[in-house]
Amino acid sequence: MLSNIPILQRRMYGFRALVALLFLSSLLTYGQAQPLTSSQKTHKIAGDFLLGAMPALALSSTFIWKDGQKGTYQFSKALAGTIALTSGLKLAINKERPNGENNNSFPSGHTSVAFASAAFVQKRYGWEFGIPAYLLAGYVGYTRIEANKHDFVDVLVGAAIGVGMSYLFTKRYDERKKLGISSGFIENTPTLDLTYKF
Repeated sequence: MLSNIPILQRRMYGFRALVALLFLSSLLTYGQAQPLTSSQKTHKIAGDFLLGAMPALALSSTFIWKDGQKGTYQFSKALAGTIALTSGLKLAINKERPNGENNNSFPSGHTSVAFASAAFVQKRYGWEFGIPAYLLAGYVGYTRIEANKHDFVDVLVGAAIGVGMSYLFTKRYDERKKLGISSGFIENTPTLDLTYKF
């Protein structure tokens, strides 16, 4: 059935499904029951921002490398699987949040989405891009604990779900690398070189 649909139209179906899943997952989030300190609020806002920014960056990476539909399709499947499994577990397990606001604590959705994005970038394009992505994903997990939304187990399982889904659906980008990062020294001055092959 899908083979009769033009490629651009298939991309739009995937994009619409991704947006719908992100919207549905956000419905599981409720207002904060306990007031946050200034530091907690800052971390919570940063984590909420990265919840949207990390998947957007992972999806954008497929266009930067111009690897066709494969990367976009792989990330869409990984993210959809992550959101579906995380949401299903939240409803089935019904664990109370540390702040007592609702029973959607296990696992952490922010963390699972962030780690799915980071694992996709790492597995598809390599560790040189994966390490910064994992650092951001780790920070997202930290923000959830800091904002008293989750405990360590919620975050750990969320990270495992995200990484597992991305590893399940993502294949290494097999064309010649077009973008490269290298570092070195020129006359005792550290340098960072970015190269792009046309």
